[in-house]
Amino acid sequence: MIVSSRCLSRRRAAVVAVVPVALALVAAACGPDPGSGHHASVLSMDHSSVPATSSPMPGMPGMGAMDGLSSEQAGYTMFSSAATLPSGKATDYRFTITGPNGKPVTAFAVTQTKRLHFYAIRSDLTGFQHIHPTMASDGVWTASLAALQPGTWRLFTQFTPDTGSGKGQDFVLSRTVTVPGPVTPVALPEASTSTTVDGYVMNVSGELKAGTGSALTVTFAKAGKPVTDLQPYLDTYAHLTAFHQGDQAFAHLHPETKVHGDRGGPTLLFHANLPRSGDWRLFLQFQTEGRLHTAAITVHVT
Repeated sequence: MIVSSRCLSRRRAAVVAVVPVALALVAAACGPDPGSGHHASVLSMDHSSVPATSSPMPGMPGMGAMDGLSSEQAGYTMFSSAATLPSGKATDYRFTITGPNGKPVTAFAVTQTKRLHFYAIRSDLTGFQHIHPTMASDGVWTASLAALQPGTWRLFTQFTPDTGSGKGQDFVLSRTVTVPGPVTPVALPEASTSTTVDGYVMNVSGELKAGTGSALTVTFAKAGKPVTDLQPYLDTYAHLTAFHQGDQAFAHLHPETKVHGDRGGPTLLFHANLPRSGDWRLFLQFQTEGRLHTAAITVHVT
């Protein structure tokens, strides 16, 4: 469709979303130029505290898919009746993912060896848990959580439908729950370029810019020597998840280093696309000698 220069000027002067419908209206106004099964109670929930996000165009991620701060995206919804969870003891959290037709989704594509990834994080970005729930035949998922400390927690699901309008599209949906009891907030550690866990030292480098794909490099060492015995974990040598200070926006940093055997390291490359500026808490999970390690580090995004 060709629009005259007079019409383009009029469109630039108005602050509007550029969508096919708007383009058609402008063209029409200006004319053509002469020269786009169990725990059934899980299916009730209160959306009042869930921020709204716009739905994406088919096959394209929307803001909800980018930051995970909504329970609904493009007709897919994370449902749960649980508004509170007990403090100080292991507990199960049950939920469903419903599709645009309102029915539980039961067909999920395998992503990094799992059909669904589940994360729990407290509002001060402590208590990180990465779980792989089990799904019953009726589409009800059960996530077995380790003991939670009092406070407000956000629970994330990351998945890719294998059927329906969202087939092949990545989604991240979340809900919040309250764990009752006296809350003792933990201050976020300052941004750093290195962290240590279980004797492993990880050095992190890269210039991270909000909303832009950036390269992040992680180098592993132990006892002053390069680590070369990283074992495959979730179809990669390390799994990296990030949460934004303040609103808990979610990001999964995709590994660029391909698995080429049973021993990886010492340097891994990740693709980071963090949607907010500010401080992010990164959780790096890797495996050696059959043991899973979880390291945490704060990075700053400009």
